[in-house]
Amino acid sequence: MSVFVYRAYDASGKIVTGTMEAQEREAVIAKLQQSRHFPLKVEKEAGEEKSGQFDLLLKFKWIGTKEVLIFSQQLASLLEAGIQLDRSLSILIELTENKKLKLVVEDVQTAVHGGSSFGDALAQHPEAFSKIYVNMVRAGESGGVLEQVMRRLAEFLENTQGLKSDIISAMIYPAILTVVAGGSVALLLTFVVPKFTKLFKDMGQSLPWATQLLLSISGAIRNSWWLIIIGSVLLVLGIKYYVSTPAGKLQWDTLKLKLPLIGLLVRKIEVSRFSRTFGTLINSGVPILKGLAIVREIVSNALMSKAMANVQSGLKEGEGITAPLRASGLFPPLALHMISIGEETGQLDTMLLKVADNYDAEVRITVKRLMGFLEPILILVMGLVVGFIVLAMLMAVFSINDLPM
Repeated sequence: MSVFVYRAYDASGKIVTGTMEAQEREAVIAKLQQSRHFPLKVEKEAGEEKSGQFDLLLKFKWIGTKEVLIFSQQLASLLEAGIQLDRSLSILIELTENKKLKLVVEDVQTAVHGGSSFGDALAQHPEAFSKIYVNMVRAGESGGVLEQVMRRLAEFLENTQGLKSDIISAMIYPAILTVVAGGSVALLLTFVVPKFTKLFKDMGQSLPWATQLLLSISGAIRNSWWLIIIGSVLLVLGIKYYVSTPAGKLQWDTLKLKLPLIGLLVRKIEVSRFSRTFGTLINSGVPILKGLAIVREIVSNALMSKAMANVQSGLKEGEGITAPLRASGLFPPLALHMISIGEETGQLDTMLLKVADNYDAEVRITVKRLMGFLEPILILVMGLVVGFIVLAMLMAVFSINDLPM
């Protein structure tokens, strides 16, 4: 006989837990069903997990976009196959590999069993499901098209994750090159250059300016490295705090849009993110004003958020969407024309998604061009720095010939 831990709900919908001895798991399930209890989870005592509670490890375990994407794709497939939501969640609990997400899905299923809507149950777990996710699910539930909304959500997350992955992949090589370059220079200044310091000081004559500058930098790094680290940390924290304030964030977002090359990339990313999010919300049945409010909450750029507020005001006054967006100065002419056509033809959601697809492609092209431009710049800068160090050393060595014999 083995001891099984079970978790079930009775005829009144109340969740009950307990233990039972039986030869196998199926026997426990049969006994629970005979007593008019509907099992949620039955397993041997050795594998018991605390339902609804995250242990210390799970508290620090991350639920990434990829896990939520897989969950959405699987749930959409199950619902499209005609499987009820409750049964679909039970299947996903078994399929989910991420332990924290597994517990989240269990809690969602429990809330649904208790009479909560699926959207409200998801809203209790903001660490896994964003506001746009929850509101799209609510719209799908109210319209009776949950399976279609889940498929749109899966496509939305897939496009978002794909763009993010492409940007990260393009930045890997420049990041590695920067780390290697910085490490090489630090190694030269802290270990190689100091070995020549005593030799140069024993020469008894003034050193070339380049050598003096190099030795001063090397000495400052070796003798005051802790001050440099503390100063750098304080500077980063200060900038981070200032950017977290409304005025600082507005200035920072404005500066990002004005930077050469990078500003164009940031603008395209923001336009793509707005268009895909807003278009997906409208396409899923979320009212336009509510969709704008959701986009305004999740958008990261302060200028874009301000533009959304102006669009909301414009809609209430009958101005439409295109005019306030044009007044913001953030949207390129092509995007504005496509959005305007969408308004006129009643296909705003379709045109917004086309705008997103178009600018996703442009973002990928711009990132590749930017990285292609950045790589030789980094190599050139590294070559100049290392060349300066070598030149300063050689100038000091050659000056030994000027010493009187």
